[in-house]
Amino acid sequence: MAAGSKKVIIAALIGNGLIAITKFFAAAVTGSSAMLSEGVHSLVDTGNQVLLLYGLKQAKKPADKKFPFGHGKEIYFWSFVVAILIFAVGSGISIYEGVHHILHPSEMKSPMINYIVLSLAMVFEGGALYFAVVEFNKARGKLSTLDAVKKGKDPTLFVVLFEDSAAMLGLVVAFVGIYLSQATGLLWLDGVASVIIGFILGGTAIWLAIETKGLLIGESADAKTVLGIEAIVADQAGVEKLNEVLTLHMGPEFILVNISLEFSDELEVGQLEKIIHDIDRSIKAKFSYVKRVFIEAEDHS
Repeated sequence: MAAGSKKVIIAALIGNGLIAITKFFAAAVTGSSAMLSEGVHSLVDTGNQVLLLYGLKQAKKPADKKFPFGHGKEIYFWSFVVAILIFAVGSGISIYEGVHHILHPSEMKSPMINYIVLSLAMVFEGGALYFAVVEFNKARGKLSTLDAVKKGKDPTLFVVLFEDSAAMLGLVVAFVGIYLSQATGLLWLDGVASVIIGFILGGTAIWLAIETKGLLIGESADAKTVLGIEAIVADQAGVEKLNEVLTLHMGPEFILVNISLEFSDELEVGQLEKIIHDIDRSIKAKFSYVKRVFIEAEDHS
């Protein structure tokens, strides 16, 4: 999943970088507020992809004394930062610029440039979105899109998917706003389009923040994994009772497991060690993302 995430991010980075340059050029020539907002949008998205790539790189750092469980949560942190940036920079600037243009409208120059740039941006952004959707569909399997986002442990895939979706919607809004402004002579409509783009970015940022917050705080493994671990423990001779299974994602591909068990009082130390070893080996063999297993012997009777 990490490799697929990286490909999606790189594709979006290249596309958004090129699109941002053309949008800012068009905004400078035509004076369109909506186009300027779209330029800011693409620039923020480009910066976000850089942060996500940095997060992926940091997450691969090996464990050390200070971070004994590794740095997997780095990607969760940087995904949350991306959500904040979309809200603070992308949404904030777009709404500010739109309100300013509504209050002080100005006539666009050479509006045809805007249409050309927006059309090209739709092609490039559409390609990036298609690539993101393909990778996301591979990762989600049979889950619905909403469930895959809620249950997904690799935020980079749905962050890019949300960004690209918001970008396509923003392009449509900008196109309509520029056209209506030119067709009706109501120059403030261009500013309204900019404000709408700002709200689209704001809504996207809030949703991303909500979805990444749980991962950052610490979410458990999916129910299928937990049930599988419980089944493995239940099959072990010498285990009288399974008290509790606690799991925690330390990263998209790192699950920590803590198991509380009640063992038979008749077991000798050597037998107990073998059972613990077998449980550990069986869990890791079946679930590749489980990297550490801790087993506690507790009597909850």
